[in-house]
Amino acid sequence: MWSRLKSCSLAACLFVFLFVVVGASLHLKPMGAFLAATSGSVLVIHGVNRWGGAGPSRQVGQRREIPAGLTRTYRKYCRDQ
Repeated sequence: MWSRLKSCSLAACLFVFLFVVVGASLHLKPMGAFLAATSGSVLVIHGVNRWGGAGPSRQVGQRREIPAGLTRTYRKYCRDQ
């Protein structure tokens, strides 16, 4: 529970930081600063999760288990991932 609270509070702080910095430095109107901070927060959080080590829990080279009842094309898609 505490880790989720910490993650949410860090995301909120990132949003406020981007709102102030981007809005002030680019002289945006409040709605433009809000949209920039919203999209920037999502991108930064995705980048940290993607390249920061919080990605998938599979080991390198480990294959995903595919249930036998799936369609053939979806099984091929899962195998290639």
